[in-house]
Parts: sequence; structure tokens; C-alpha cells
Amino acid sequence: MYKTAEDIRQLNERISQAGQFTDKLRQEVGHVIVGQSHMLDRLLIGLLSNGHVLLEGVPGLAKTLTIKSLSQAIHAKFSRIQFTPDLLPADVIGTMIYQQQKGDFVVRKGPIFANFILADEINRAPAKVQSALLEAMQERQVTIGDSTYKLDEPFLVLATQNPLEQEGTYPLPEAQVDRFIMKVVVGYPKMHEEQLIIRQNVQGMASQPVKQVVSIQEVTNAKDLTRQIYMDEKIEQYILDIVFATRTPEKYQLERLKPLISYGGSPRASISLALAAKAQAFLNKRGFVIPEDIRSIAKDVLRHRIGLTYEAEAENVSVEDVVEDVLKQINVP
Repeated sequence: MYKTAEDIRQLNERISQAGQFTDKLRQEVGHVIVGQSHMLDRLLIGLLSNGHVLLEGVPGLAKTLTIKSLSQAIHAKFSRIQFTPDLLPADVIGTMIYQQQKGDFVVRKGPIFANFILADEINRAPAKVQSALLEAMQERQVTIGDSTYKLDEPFLVLATQNPLEQEGTYPLPEAQVDRFIMKVVVGYPKMHEEQLIIRQNVQGMASQPVKQVVSIQEVTNAKDLTRQIYMDEKIEQYILDIVFATRTPEKYQLERLKPLISYGGSPRASISLALAAKAQAFLNKRGFVIPEDIRSIAKDVLRHRIGLTYEAEAENVSVEDVVEDVLKQINVP
């Protein structure tokens, strides 16, 4: 949809006003979480673009605390589901139970009926449970018995994976991983940040409550505004070039990548890049997308959507290296 310079200027003003709430959220969550600003920004992008986020990191990096603090700052309903090998789909979505007084079956809703879902160690649950959760993520509805229930908005699933333990885990199939808008690798805090974390925990400051600073309505309005952010045709072409270069690298003078990639990004990769780039522009309080927005989120959006061959593993080439090469090769508009 074509927009005039005046339209974009007005949109810019609306976004710079509406975008104030992201500063409030960062500040409030920052009272409890030290560092991890990259993870928090990626959660906000997931929230604004109506997507879900997969987090990978070793235990103890405040993944659970961050999403819990974010939900408290928005005063949204939070559920944590600990995935285990013996979990059943009914434990996630709910089930019908027989009530003797009524002599009838009633619906007992599961923990999926919340705004923020933390699916802890999702790769520990068997395929049936994973698919029940992913159906809810995709359709935003749940079927129990004969009835279908819509899930409340906002609805954000944050799934975590522990990269260390392989025993007793069920890796997520590619088709399911593709449903996450981003896969974020959470790193260790810096030394001065960890010093602050020690002090906070020793003095008992880490457990202070997070106050509500934003309403759910503000988040919903921000999501609608994010969709309206202007994306030029050249930017769309840039996204397409990046994704197509992962499928047919030889057409982009990237012949050396051909034997390293077993499959490239799906059409969901293009959609996710566009949506996440708009959310990134919103976080920067801008009414239009620039190439830098795409470059900054490209690794998180593509990390789980590109398959590598055994040859790549033998040469110690990671998906990040492939994305880096693609970004260097594609001309920036």
C-alpha cells in the first residue's frame, strides 16, 4: 500500500507516542533483570508481531524470570508449563471431567489459557504434547471434546530449550520449529552484570515485585500500529533476496554455500522477517522499515529455518556463518 511522505510523517508521530510504553516496560523489568536486554527486546518483537519465541540457553540465565516479569508489568495472565517425558496433551490444553453433582461432563481448562505461556524445556515432551501446544500457537484456539475455545489476546508462547542435555529429549521437528518467529540464543551476562546479580540476590533485592506499568489495551493498540508501519517495495525485495539466497545460493554468486545448505528458509521465513522488521522499527519509534532493521533480526529469524549438510558440520560451519555470508553478499537497498 503506497503512502505519501505526509502519511509516513503522521505515522512516525503516532508511533513515537505509542512506543513510550516499551521504555516503561524495559525500565520496570530492568529492576529485576540485570542485562539480557537482547532477550527482552526479542520478547517485545514477538509480542508486537504476534509471534512466538524459542529461547535456547543453559539453565540459570533468567529466561523464566524475564517472561514472568514482563507479564507482571503488563498485568497479563502467566502460565508456566514444565515439559516432561510423561506429560499428556490434556495436561496442557485441559480435558473433560465428570462431575457427580451435576451428573455431566464439564470442561477443565488447562494452563494454555493464559496470555503468556512459558513452555519450559519444550524438547523434553513427546511429539503428541508438542503438537497440541503448537496447534494452539498456530490456530490460537483449543478444542476440548466437541467445543472449540478461542485463546485470549495477547497470546505469546515462549519456549525454552536446554542445549546441553540430549538424553531424554525429543528434538522439535523442523515443521514445528518453523512456527516460532524467532529462535534466540541467550548468552551469559557480562562480568559487571553478574557482579550486580550476585549483589541483588545476596541482599534479597531480586525478589522484589514488578509493578504494572502498561495495560493490555496499550499492547493491543501497539500491535495494530506495528502492522501499519510502512515497508517500501525495495525493502520487500531485500527480504526476498535474503531468503531466496538461502534456497538457491548459486544465483547470488554464493556457490560455496550450495554444498553446505540442505534446505533454505520457507515462505514463513519471509513473512517472519517482514513482521519482525516492522516490530524492530516500532521499538526504534520509527514509522517505516530500513535495511538495518532486517539485518539486526535476520540471524534470530533464520537461525532455525536453514538446514545444514554433514559437510557443513564437518567444516564447522554454523547457520550464523551462512546468514552472515548471505547478508554480506546481498546488495543493501
